[in-house]
Amino acid sequence: MVPFQRSRNENGVERHSGSTRPAYAAAQHSPEHNVACSAQFGKVTAGTFRNSSFETGNIAHVSCPNGQTAIYMAFRRPYCDDLKRGGVIVGQALNSRSLPGLLPAFGLPSLEVSGSIDHILRAVRQHLGMDVAFVSEFIGNERIFRHVDAAGWTPIYMGDSIPMDVGYCKRVVDGRLPRLIPDTTQEREAMALPETTNIPIGSHLSVPIRLSDGRIYGTFCCFGFHPDHSLNQRDLGMMEAFASLVAYQIDLDLLSTSERNAKFSRIEAALAQGGPEIVFQPICRLSDERFVGMECLSRFPNSQGKSPDKWFAEAAEVGLGPALEVSAIRNALRALPRMPENTYLSINASPETVMSRNFDAAFADVDTARIVLELTEHAHVDDYDALRRSLSSLRSRGLKISIDDAGAGYASMRHILNLQPEIIKLDISLTRAIDRDRSRCALASALVEFGKQTGSSILAEGVETANELELLRKLGADNAQGYFLSRPLSLEDALRFMTH
Repeated sequence: MVPFQRSRNENGVERHSGSTRPAYAAAQHSPEHNVACSAQFGKVTAGTFRNSSFETGNIAHVSCPNGQTAIYMAFRRPYCDDLKRGGVIVGQALNSRSLPGLLPAFGLPSLEVSGSIDHILRAVRQHLGMDVAFVSEFIGNERIFRHVDAAGWTPIYMGDSIPMDVGYCKRVVDGRLPRLIPDTTQEREAMALPETTNIPIGSHLSVPIRLSDGRIYGTFCCFGFHPDHSLNQRDLGMMEAFASLVAYQIDLDLLSTSERNAKFSRIEAALAQGGPEIVFQPICRLSDERFVGMECLSRFPNSQGKSPDKWFAEAAEVGLGPALEVSAIRNALRALPRMPENTYLSINASPETVMSRNFDAAFADVDTARIVLELTEHAHVDDYDALRRSLSSLRSRGLKISIDDAGAGYASMRHILNLQPEIIKLDISLTRAIDRDRSRCALASALVEFGKQTGSSILAEGVETANELELLRKLGADNAQGYFLSRPLSLEDALRFMTH
């Protein structure tokens, strides 16, 4: 792999340039610089960084001669010392939909907060008539430019870093330089700094950004290339007021980041321990009351009161949804060789996981003709053609598709119409008390008839009473599962139950 090329300009500002890399490059680590991770779509030729439309200093695109693009994300060192974390991120395609969940999980500003601060920065700079405004963060011995706004040319860019002892900011915080400098030629300390003449800096306003816990996050600064004797204490007061607003925004983001980091750590720990554990719920064929399959359900021993659905939702929120789902699938598939002949396993996956690059590999040595894949995603699917392409190889090997939650919402019906599943699964909200509700009964009857017309079998889930089961049988449902038939069981208990 070709590493990032790093250099510094005459003001000590760090620059990066990229070179040809294979797809899905791994995380790179330097003890002296921020870590840079990349996710690429196909092979990308040499390109140069430009600021991203995602409006954060930690993201840049590489524009390439062949028209392709790569997304590069620079992470703070404290969040990337564990290269495994970086590897998790770059192992997945990053896009505008996944980024909002990923950024705060790695200590980066959320897009919403980043945008708010950018608007504040521009408004202040324009009001004061300054050339450049920025928000910097102090991290160790470095100062990172998190937000930058400029009227035209600027010597700094979002994501740049310089040593803490370079420039004005640390000196303002320490009291060695005043917060308000209308004319730098009148300040001996300022004139002793090379950047004052190199950039040049003619006027300067800087105030600390102090968080609610008393910590100094960094500074909120504006500077002009020429002296401006109209700057006064009222302007400084306005800067201090807006710095407080920026601090409030950052406090909110840090709280969100802390919560997301906790979620990420929980999911990461579950994966490290080989989780989740799998239990099995038998599926009964109603025509002869024979158990013909088992649905694989995930369980988390240290659940902390969270349901499995909540665990998977949090994993998706922090960018680990496909990793957790694939781990559950691999654990479930280990049961297949022990199952009776002519029975099947039903496993769950979201469309996002199906389209992830590690999905097919989980079925490499599996008799896919004995696998039913339940699509569980309730969210809108943007590209059914891409989803069908992702499923085509496994379906050609005999894998069957089941659409979950039929009758519970519009998303499942779109899945049915676009994917032509072999199995339609009636949602528990439809089957519960179906024997006492004519509306539920009518909708279930319509779905059964739809299945007959399209060649899909009907599986009713959540069956809890004998009356529910009998009515579903009369309506023509093919299979059923639920607590009335069997609770989810360990593999050993499920195998005994199915056999006897």
